[in-house]
Amino acid sequence: MLSSVIHHYSYNPDTKSLKIAFVSGLVYQYKNVPKRIFKGLTEATSKGQYFNTFIKDHYSFSKVEDA
Repeated sequence: MLSSVIHHYSYNPDTKSLKIAFVSGLVYQYKNVPKRIFKGLTEATSKGQYFNTFIKDHYSFSKVEDA
């Protein structure tokens, strides 16, 4: 995955949690993210732009760890 903002991400469909590791080293878990939003992220040409438009400020989150 090529992104200047997102290093990698993973999704748990059972808990609807999306874990995103940013290139800064920060890792966050977003809660109650629908599968369609995760699918959109995987298909987005610009992961950072998709994140800013559809995920950031739309879902509750918690800091998980530093990478």
